[in-house]
Amino acid sequence: MLSLEEIKQLIELVDSSNLDEFDLEYEGQKIHLKKNSGAVAYAPVEVAAQAPVIKEAVQQAPAENAQQAATEQPEEALEVITSPMVGTFYASAAPEDDAFVSVGSQVSATTVVCIVEAMKLFNEITADITGEIKEVLVTNGELVEFGQPLFKVKKK
Repeated sequence: MLSLEEIKQLIELVDSSNLDEFDLEYEGQKIHLKKNSGAVAYAPVEVAAQAPVIKEAVQQAPAENAQQAATEQPEEALEVITSPMVGTFYASAAPEDDAFVSVGSQVSATTVVCIVEAMKLFNEITADITGEIKEVLVTNGELVEFGQPLFKVKKK
């Protein structure tokens, strides 16, 4: 749980940023901050203990050319691993280390795929599915949003 001091720091950070709205889910606690003409509101909401990764089936975009679509094999259905919070994406534990996963890596539900840093807390993100990494959608050091797709995985 976030302490009162951490929540105050979070409010100050959002207030001094160009963000108009901010959501954070951490250890079963959900915080929604929204600026209203310079003021920041805090509304705590209880959340289930752990549901950090949202999985969605990726649908193939409509083909620009119907003939091309007819000749190509349809794209395989992929699962998406998304960011459970706003923060900075890190592909490895340290800059000199290899990435946790890359295209072609086999993952299981407990495989750590990346770290998302939020408020100086480093949160290990697990795959929560078994399969093969088909695409890495973000770069090391990139700021990610809540729910932003990070990886595409072919489920086994």
